[in-house]
Amino acid sequence: MNLKNTASRYGCLSIGIHWMMVLLFVAVYAAVNLHELFEKGSDLREALMTWHFMLGLLVGALVWLRLAARLSGPTPAIVPEPPGLQQLSSRLLHLALYLLMIGMPLTGWLMLSAAGKPIPFFGLELPALIGENRDLGKQIKELHETVGTAGYFLIGLHTVAALYHHYIKGDNTLTRMLPERK
Repeated sequence: MNLKNTASRYGCLSIGIHWMMVLLFVAVYAAVNLHELFEKGSDLREALMTWHFMLGLLVGALVWLRLAARLSGPTPAIVPEPPGLQQLSSRLLHLALYLLMIGMPLTGWLMLSAAGKPIPFFGLELPALIGENRDLGKQIKELHETVGTAGYFLIGLHTVAALYHHYIKGDNTLTRMLPERK
């Protein structure tokens, strides 16, 4: 398998990062939702939020590698080619997903910074991006949570579209992003 994308398939770098991002999104959303099950101030609740922050920041770091991999070669063609409106909606959905992968970690970092909290990243403490400002922190938190909720819709729509193309349209949309079978 090629490291880089070709005209017919995504390369193993793009495929690997794509599926790693899927796992990271599952973990990020699981951590933030599971933390609600535990008492405020409990060690487990705090640990889940720390993991939410760290894994979210990892998404923010890896998205740049993902973009570089995507831009380093051609985008594999969908065969048969979908209608123009589907192509446009696909581009817009992918743009929204990239904005989610960039914006959510950034707003999370800004939110922690404004709250005057440490920004943990796998044994490191990242610097604050802005000074402490609790009111601004609350506004950023509201934005972060709203966009996070929209993320469920975007990820779900992306998944349903891939399955629709695979099982109903019968094209190669999904198989371009799966590892090659020998």
